[in-house]
Amino acid sequence: MQPGRLGCPRRLKREFWRLIATGMQSDAASRTMGLTRTTGIRWFGEAGGVPPLDLAEPSARFLSISEREEIAVLREHVSAREIARRLHRAPSTIVRELRRNTPRDGQYRALLAQKHADHRSARPKPGKLAASEPLRAYVQEKLGSPERWSPEQISRRLRLDFPDDEHMRISHEAIYQALYVQGRGGLRRELAACLRTGRALRKPRRRVDHRKKRIKDMVMISERPPEAADRAVPGHWEGDLIIGNGGASAIGTVVERTTRFTMLVHLPGGHDAVTVRDALAANILKLPRHLRRSLTWDQGWELMEHAQFSVDTDVAVYFCDPHSPWQRGTNENTNGLLRQYFPKGTDLSVHSADDVANVAVALNGRPRKTLNWITPAEAFATLLAAAPP
Repeated sequence: MQPGRLGCPRRLKREFWRLIATGMQSDAASRTMGLTRTTGIRWFGEAGGVPPLDLAEPSARFLSISEREEIAVLREHVSAREIARRLHRAPSTIVRELRRNTPRDGQYRALLAQKHADHRSARPKPGKLAASEPLRAYVQEKLGSPERWSPEQISRRLRLDFPDDEHMRISHEAIYQALYVQGRGGLRRELAACLRTGRALRKPRRRVDHRKKRIKDMVMISERPPEAADRAVPGHWEGDLIIGNGGASAIGTVVERTTRFTMLVHLPGGHDAVTVRDALAANILKLPRHLRRSLTWDQGWELMEHAQFSVDTDVAVYFCDPHSPWQRGTNENTNGLLRQYFPKGTDLSVHSADDVANVAVALNGRPRKTLNWITPAEAFATLLAAAPP
């Protein structure tokens, strides 16, 4: 490449300045690239020893100074969509750039826009929770509350509790990052123990044990009314037991499919079939008739008295297929949430009836994504208020 030759490829200049950045002298960089010594000296002298901004490698994410200069020239003559087409960018990128970096006088300036962009991209940045005391206080309060809200519940509920305050917004992932990633800051590390899992990583699920059919006169879930499957009609429940250490203690869980409202059954006298039948019936009979239509259970031995339970409560009982917990997905999810209060491997008999009732109140006080961020208690109260006379 002779000095003064027109049309020198920009990629050659980029490579030249890359070699300069490694510590090479301009003449050595020229020779490495197969250029004449004077070419490299001229490029270096014309730029004053500083790489020209318009030689920066194009970024898939960020606009360059040369692109901003083109935007400044073209915006007076063509639409944002046409600018995007010429720059091979998304139209939303151009619209966002003009909205962010056009001052009140309406004159978009490339150098000023680049300065603002450089300032926004500076690292490290303080986390949003670390920078906002009201937001941090709200998140910490909900994480540590008796209801133990999840990060997603907190993130979504902020929009309902602060509809007009855009500063009170944060994603659930940012909350997880603040808890688990050192240096992101903002939240006390011990609040991680308030999460449902209590840990940062999931553990693999255990395989279920094989067991034989052993309950007489079971009515299978395939015969359950369609109205229960699509959750269109309230009053259909799913149930199960959560078992304590060594299988010696248990607590019954019953969840309404439409509202996700949970009732916990205290079982201080054990969890044999008769005890479960009587305790379950006592809780179900507290409900109005239109809210006790059916109960779906797994094939656990504790419900072998299902026929007498149906006679006592007028509630039909349906059983899931073997090894099919997804057929009681609402109850399975609820049991997972309850393990935050009743950890596996602990003695559940130490919890009094008041303790169990308080946990049910706390769980029903959590906003749910599937309920459009209202709580099961609020949804169930609506059903009770609309009860027929």
